[in-house]
Amino acid sequence: MSERKTVRLDLAEHSQNLEFDSGCTSLLECLEYNKFSVSYQCREGYCGACRVKITEGQVVYNQEPLAFVREGEVLLCCCKPDGNITLTLE
Repeated sequence: MSERKTVRLDLAEHSQNLEFDSGCTSLLECLEYNKFSVSYQCREGYCGACRVKITEGQVVYNQEPLAFVREGEVLLCCCKPDGNITLTLE
């Protein structure tokens, strides 16, 4: 039996908490499943269109992104949370 881990995903500007299920392939997929409209293009970390601010916590990347990612930013399309996180989608 596989163990599915869930973590809390806080969206600062929406005052909303979501659960990220380990069955999701990325933060982008989780947000789309929860009916959030998020800008993206490539879904693989090449373009940087899905860049958002992370104010708490850390993520792990499915593959190393080619787009430039500054300190305090993440690319939603190619990462998963490493514990509870807080994002600003603006």
